[in-house]
Amino acid sequence: MTTASDAPQLLHLVIGGELRHLDAPVFRDLSKVEFVGAFANYEEARAAWKARAQATVDNAHMRYFILHAHRLIDPRGDAMEAGSRH
Repeated sequence: MTTASDAPQLLHLVIGGELRHLDAPVFRDLSKVEFVGAFANYEEARAAWKARAQATVDNAHMRYFILHAHRLIDPRGDAMEAGSRH
């Protein structure tokens, strides 16, 4: 039986804030960018993203993003192939 701790961790970050314009992902004020959280997989990140996006639906300039941090940390995917290499 596989537990949550046995599953591979694919780090995803969820951030958001108010954009300057609707046509570009440029935040109005970087000091007010919200860090929603860090998540072990895309499904958890998407649930958090959706909750924050729905909570701010009345502000058209508010946008939330899922960052695939695992791709930034290990762009070639070597860590996944090597197992639990540190």
